[in-house]
Amino acid sequence: MLKISLTLKAAFLLALSFSGQIRGETDFDEVGRAISFMMGDSHFQPLKDDKLLNRRILDLYLHTLDPDRLYFTKPDIDGFVRRYTVNPETSFDILLLRRKGTEPARQIYDRFATRVAQRTDYIEQFTDKAAFNFDDNKIVALNRKKAPWPIDMFDAQGIWSLRIQHEILSEELLHEELETPHPEEPDDELQEEEQSIQKIPPRPKRDSPRKIVKARYQRFEETVLSASKEEILDYFFSAVAQAQDPHSDYLSVKENKRFVRELKNQLTGIGAELASQPDGSTRVTGLIVNGPAHQQGDLQPNDRIVAIDSLNNGQITDITYSPIERVVGLILGRKNTTVRLIIQNQQPNDNERRPVVIRRNTINLKNAAASAEVVKIAQPQGPPKALGWITIPSFYLDFEDGDPSVYQDVKRLVTRLKKENVDGIALDLRNNGGGSLTEVPKLAGLFLPRGPVVQAVNQKGDVEVINSSPIRPQYSGPLVVITDHNSASSSEILVGALQDYNRAIVVGETSTFGKGTVQEKSGIANFLRFMHDPERAGDLKTTVQKFYRVTGSSTQLKGVTPHIIIPSLNDGIEIGERYLTHALLHDSIRPAKQFTSLPFRDLFLPVVAEKSRQRVQTSLDFKYIREDLIKLEAKRPKDFVTLNRQQRLGELASEKQETIRRNTERRSRFDDLEWWDNQRFHFLRLSLEDLERPVLVTVNRQRDSNAVILRAPITNDDLTTIPEWPSGIDPVKREALAILEDMVQAHQEDLELRELKRAVQEAQFP
Repeated sequence: MLKISLTLKAAFLLALSFSGQIRGETDFDEVGRAISFMMGDSHFQPLKDDKLLNRRILDLYLHTLDPDRLYFTKPDIDGFVRRYTVNPETSFDILLLRRKGTEPARQIYDRFATRVAQRTDYIEQFTDKAAFNFDDNKIVALNRKKAPWPIDMFDAQGIWSLRIQHEILSEELLHEELETPHPEEPDDELQEEEQSIQKIPPRPKRDSPRKIVKARYQRFEETVLSASKEEILDYFFSAVAQAQDPHSDYLSVKENKRFVRELKNQLTGIGAELASQPDGSTRVTGLIVNGPAHQQGDLQPNDRIVAIDSLNNGQITDITYSPIERVVGLILGRKNTTVRLIIQNQQPNDNERRPVVIRRNTINLKNAAASAEVVKIAQPQGPPKALGWITIPSFYLDFEDGDPSVYQDVKRLVTRLKKENVDGIALDLRNNGGGSLTEVPKLAGLFLPRGPVVQAVNQKGDVEVINSSPIRPQYSGPLVVITDHNSASSSEILVGALQDYNRAIVVGETSTFGKGTVQEKSGIANFLRFMHDPERAGDLKTTVQKFYRVTGSSTQLKGVTPHIIIPSLNDGIEIGERYLTHALLHDSIRPAKQFTSLPFRDLFLPVVAEKSRQRVQTSLDFKYIREDLIKLEAKRPKDFVTLNRQQRLGELASEKQETIRRNTERRSRFDDLEWWDNQRFHFLRLSLEDLERPVLVTVNRQRDSNAVILRAPITNDDLTTIPEWPSGIDPVKREALAILEDMVQAHQEDLELRELKRAVQEAQFP
């Protein structure tokens, strides 16, 4: 634990006592000191071992800079350990408290920058001069996160030589794959005609594999050497915060703006969807309809961005082989400012570049807001069943004026679904990472009677019980919730409450994420004495509470286990709180008072689950997933790849053959399934813009998608590409709809049986 004798309250009063004095520029050594006080004073479970804390800070900072242990050497690390974790005069906690926190951050980063420059020099010489022989049986580790640090420069060069050979071989194989016509790819003449009709640029000319690999690391070196002081301190102060737990974090001014943006579902930019390309460029995959780029008209889907003039002042940045995060950062900016993009749709013998200047504006991310569908399912007898499907991407909320609000949006969608007389509702929380905790009890109140929803425990052990808001639920019919490993935080609270009350059948992957903590964001400027520009100090996001389900069990680490588990490839990947560094432990407290669950029998789970098991067991799509999970498990212990070209080609050919076999089967089956869906299903669109429509319109996946984002046409429809799911329904959604339909059917049969019993009783005892 940091040695702290000053409470946050005292620090705040101290800051006020200097408020009348002349302020200077932001002092980031003061920022580091403030972070020390704030973390120790307000964190839910502050670490008490100073040596352990210092070692955690060092390990996290090193991991941020060099996650695969490729640049620093063991002597570098040993020196850092002695200086910053062992020496009581120069350890991180002491330097932070003595207003010298920027010193170790800069010194370690300077060493990192030196090592990056040295490695880049070696990579340039190696890629230019080395003769590669891909005929032997050398192997290279794919994951070095837990590998030993290189002993010295010679050892580091040996590691890099294998890594560069692997990347060049991979680029060569990719180049050959791209140059080889696919089984169903049209000939050149037909392809040129289709590209002319669809305005699709021909396949760009690729650089040589050696040039591509060399350029990738040269661009990384430029990024490292050009890092600002604030960017470096962002890395270091984040390590200081995350040494307590993975969700505490330091937010620089730039990071804080992104955090607020995500909560509001807004950004200030040009409204373009981007993706990195193998040739190093950034491709425009879509444009937000009526966004700045779409309205300006010069930028088109499939355009390739190679450089950016962020301020439109002549300072052009080459972004080839840059991380997509850096590209996005250069494009985003202040409202009403302009950005100049350099576009190059490179073709053989055509290097012409064209500039596109776009004025930035605020964009509401409609595709990140809640939306719904009405799914009408024809029945052998009688009218069709109507099911509502609500997709909730995040728990968004604008804290300034309350709009947008996920609660208000979902409430309006549920109201309209009730007017459509739906027989059941599904809530899709897949990939919902959470957001505003204040929205959870209100959302829960749409489906639950008034009562406790979640319990929160603070640093002192005080338990706060948070209740749902409405007196009675807005919707009380059959309910299914769909989750995955990425359903986290606020999502888990809502799902856990619905499960604990026996209100919904939960369907999904083996568990949700397992984030059972609450963070609070505070402005660091409030705790500083001398500030000329207090906004540069940033914010601190601190874990201040741990939340527990109404049953008393925490979602921390374990998450929420669904009633019905659906096979998923994510189950073979390390996703979840338990894989995060320094995650808090799972525990339990007493159940919430006044918690009374609804009757479990009303879920009809045994019958519904058995029907689902039979469908999943006979589904070819889920069979493919189970096969791939077995392959993932078999590959996990190896964690390396061969540098033998023929062996790699054999592996790729085997994988490709299996993919083609599956997709050939899928295409035949999907055609039949699409025909059957057309006879059985009718989908009605219910976006937030459709709420006032007298009659809902039929869903058209392509049209409706282009109404929000104008996407690039799909140019590769060969057998190595999975065909689109029939009716636009992925296997999990299809199974969840079937589960909801079974649940509705069970409810109706139970209601009919009760009515029959009542009629019999009335006949016997008039």
